[in-house]
Amino acid sequence: MGNHLSGMPMDGWMYLGMALIGVGVPAAIFGALPKKRPDHRAGVGVAYEAPDDTPLTRSHAAVLLVLTLGLIIDTMKPATLGFVLPGMRGEYGLAKSTVALLPFVALTGTTVGSFLWGWLADIYGRRVSILLSTILFVSTSICGAMPSYSWNLVMCFLMGCSAGGMLPVVYTLLAEIMPPRHRSWVLVLVGGTGLVGGYLAASGAAHLFEPLFGWRSLWLQGFPTGLLLLAMARWIPESPRFLLERGMDAELADMARKFGIVRRAPQAAPADAGSAAAHHRELTIALVITALSWSFVNFGLLLWLPSDLQDRGFSAEIASGIIASSALVALPTIMIAAFLYSRWSSKRTLIGTVLLTLAGLAGALLPAPTLAWPPLLIAVIALLVVGTNGLIAVLLPYAAENYALRVRGRATGLIAGSSKFGGVAVQLGAFAGLIPTMGGAAIALIVPMTLSAVLIGRSGRETRGRSLRELEATA
Repeated sequence: MGNHLSGMPMDGWMYLGMALIGVGVPAAIFGALPKKRPDHRAGVGVAYEAPDDTPLTRSHAAVLLVLTLGLIIDTMKPATLGFVLPGMRGEYGLAKSTVALLPFVALTGTTVGSFLWGWLADIYGRRVSILLSTILFVSTSICGAMPSYSWNLVMCFLMGCSAGGMLPVVYTLLAEIMPPRHRSWVLVLVGGTGLVGGYLAASGAAHLFEPLFGWRSLWLQGFPTGLLLLAMARWIPESPRFLLERGMDAELADMARKFGIVRRAPQAAPADAGSAAAHHRELTIALVITALSWSFVNFGLLLWLPSDLQDRGFSAEIASGIIASSALVALPTIMIAAFLYSRWSSKRTLIGTVLLTLAGLAGALLPAPTLAWPPLLIAVIALLVVGTNGLIAVLLPYAAENYALRVRGRATGLIAGSSKFGGVAVQLGAFAGLIPTMGGAAIALIVPMTLSAVLIGRSGRETRGRSLRELEATA
């Protein structure tokens, strides 16, 4: 049948399979939840952290490998959207406006998932939240067998929910188990490598499998990759505070041995708690504005850029070539960001990436005849691409380091969800026919991006090499 399922009737076996998924997913989630809900009162006043001079061990290496692979698998799912849309549109015979609903519901799902899994991570634990999102990730791969487009929309929303939760929880867990000396570069490098690797894996899978097996194979690959991640979950540890709160003393002792984590006296709370809280609220506002601004640049301005370049008279080949050439700097940018973040300054690196993006936005405001000069246009686009790649690589690690354990998952989830919200708003604008030019988008974004740099400069803290318990004492 050429891998076409459109129009096939939903027979009894199909309904039975769907029902089994509806029963199996809640059962698997129930089985993954801890038998004893953490008693957060048990961990009050207790701090667990590896000393600064703790070397990286094989246990650290195993965690980094599994979580990086998890982020690659996680990022593949939303990254696959662009590759499945043409085949899906052709098989179902959809108009462009109808098929555009798919990325909209997927991005909405990722936004919801970032808040949801971050909240669950603060209640039940980091490892549990990763397992729950992976279980949902495996189940939603069934959207590759949906005979109708409406079912694809439902499953794609759930897929987005599962994919949106992995990233903030991974940052949160790594921040709590890595020695302070290595924490900064590990957070940036693992997160950035996972994101770039996910997009490369999605494009590679599309190149290998779609010509032979059709677009549905790109959805179905979520099943074996998700099972692989579940099989490797034995190497994903739980945060030590949650082990303490569940009374899992043997597991806590084993983790302390493998990761060099010791019980340490908590830092004294600041004398002026009210001032510290107000300062932290300002930082949260700054990071949310930064995440929102990034999302509008990434999902809006850069998404519309090919069309805008063609309107300026560039051919489609040249337009895509300019963007592709600029995108080649993504991975080197992440490597440089990781180096500066860990060796120079976390706060200044974050501000620097914001300023690079601002420089790109300022360049987009140049007169059209001036910007038509190819070398200048490439430089402006490169600034935008380098700035946005560097910004997202350091933003969530910085958020994970700045919040106390009791709210770290929710706070990082809030920042992660804000970084997706722009995609939802952009899709709504596209449905309404509101697609601004590159200059128009730059005008709208330059003020909030400038504000974010100012607020981070005022309220941001230097986290490089500092103990989490020291940072938590002022959180």
